[in-house]
Amino acid sequence: MATKLVQQPIPASHVIPPKPRATKIIKTLRLFSATHSRTKSPIFGECISSFRPIYFTKVAEQSPGMVEDETLAQAKTELYQAIQGLNRGIFGIPSAKKSEIEGFVKLLESQNPTPDPTLKLEKVGGCWKLVYSTITILGSKRTKLGLRDFISLGDFFQIIDVTKGKAVNVVKFSAKGLNLFNGKLTIEASFKISSKARVDISYDQSSITPVQLMNVFRKNYDILLGIFNPQGWLEITYVDDELRIGRDDKGNIFILERTGDNEP
Repeated sequence: MATKLVQQPIPASHVIPPKPRATKIIKTLRLFSATHSRTKSPIFGECISSFRPIYFTKVAEQSPGMVEDETLAQAKTELYQAIQGLNRGIFGIPSAKKSEIEGFVKLLESQNPTPDPTLKLEKVGGCWKLVYSTITILGSKRTKLGLRDFISLGDFFQIIDVTKGKAVNVVKFSAKGLNLFNGKLTIEASFKISSKARVDISYDQSSITPVQLMNVFRKNYDILLGIFNPQGWLEITYVDDELRIGRDDKGNIFILERTGDNEP
């Protein structure tokens, strides 16, 4: 007669407890190394692997705000790299480079941390230095103004007094002659708020110092003012504590960085 085999119950002490559930914020993943020893299982009577665990920690994902801040910082870095060595674009740049710069400008404008700048003029006031503009001095204008050999352009500054509604543009020059001398063109203007992002600008007066430099530009002074005259309107499309971007009624783009509170 066939013998009836009865499987013995597994003692409770040998039952494997359930694994704890991983948390939602930080997950610990347990991976096993490829090299391991094989041992005899006292429970199942067969060979199983004796694994040496390796633990990796998965950090919680970044918040959307952190991602936006990183994107903004990266866009500013790439913008500064793109305008490096272009002499503010004043003597023209290749169209491909110009398009590249405008792409970074539009990206920054889409993430403007101050969407209503004229309501927060404290962020606009102070001294700024021009680092890029689509205004260009080319061909006969550059020749007439002596900007090919005799006259060199220095820094461009803009000082904004929000309490008085005044803006002063300063364009520095150096002239080569028997004695090298430095001078500047100063253009004063008034502005009035016309929208949450736009100001209307009117020309007040201008001057060139010293007199030697005025003598150089006197014949072509109208050309010089025609290039740098801020008359019209300006829309502030981006501004933070360090960088400001604007667009005017003539289609020009201006990129300026903050330098301090006093006139240079």
